[in-house]
Amino acid sequence: MSTSKPSIVFAHGLWADGSCYSKVIPALQAEGHEVISTQNSLDSVKGDVDAVKRALGRVSSPAILVGHSYGGTVITAAGTDDRVAALVYIAALAPDDDETSQSHLDKFPKTDIFSHLEIADGRIWMLPDGIEYFAGDLSESEQKLVWAAQGAPVVDLLNQKVKGAAWKTKPSWYVVAKNDRTVPPELERFCAKRMKATTTELESSHVPMLSKPSAVIDVIKAAASSVRAGLGTATPQERRPSPGR
Repeated sequence: MSTSKPSIVFAHGLWADGSCYSKVIPALQAEGHEVISTQNSLDSVKGDVDAVKRALGRVSSPAILVGHSYGGTVITAAGTDDRVAALVYIAALAPDDDETSQSHLDKFPKTDIFSHLEIADGRIWMLPDGIEYFAGDLSESEQKLVWAAQGAPVVDLLNQKVKGAAWKTKPSWYVVAKNDRTVPPELERFCAKRMKATTTELESSHVPMLSKPSAVIDVIKAAASSVRAGLGTATPQERRPSPGR
C-alpha cells in the first residue's frame, strides 16, 4: 500500500489515555490519513518513547507525531526517528537535551492542578476536584469521563531524562491553550518560540483537542499539507511490517 498523505501518530499525556484524541482521529481518518494512538504506560519516559516508535512501525512513513502535555516530552525524543517528518505539540512540554519535564516546568509558576493530586501506590493520581483545572471547559459528563480514564504516572516520571530534541531539526506546530491551569501558558509560548513553531493560540483549558477539536484538526492538517508539499511527487517509503511480524 502507498499513500500520498502522511500518517499521524498520537501520544497522550498524564491523567489521560489515547481516548483524549477521540474527537480528532475520525476527521483525520476521513481525510485519508493512517492514524494510531499509543497507550503510554507512564512507567518511564523511555518506555513511552519506545511505544511511539513501535507505533511508527504500524503505519506508513513519513509520519507526523502529535503530543499533548507530557506527550510533548515523548514526541520530542521519539521524533528524532527518521520516519518522522513533523511534530505537533498541544499544550505540551518540549524539553531540551539538558532538561527534564520537571525542570522545564520549574521555570514557571506552579499551576492549580498540582494542589489537586494524590500519591498512592507509587503513582500520582488526579483527585476528582482536580478535573476543573485540567478540563474545565468540557461538560460535566465529559469531565467525569476524562477523570475516569486517567492514566496515573509513576512518581518520578517527570524527573526522568531521555536524550533527543527533535524540534531542533523537524518542522513543528504548536497549539497554546490560553486558559490552561495544568501546563502554564507562558511555558507553552516559551516552547513554541524556542522551536520556531507555527503557533496557534486557543481560548481553551488544558485539553483543546476535546474542547476545540476543529481548531486542533486544522493545525494537524496544516502540518500534513506542509509535509506533503515537501514530498513533491516522490512515493513515500513504506515501513509497514507484514501481518504477524
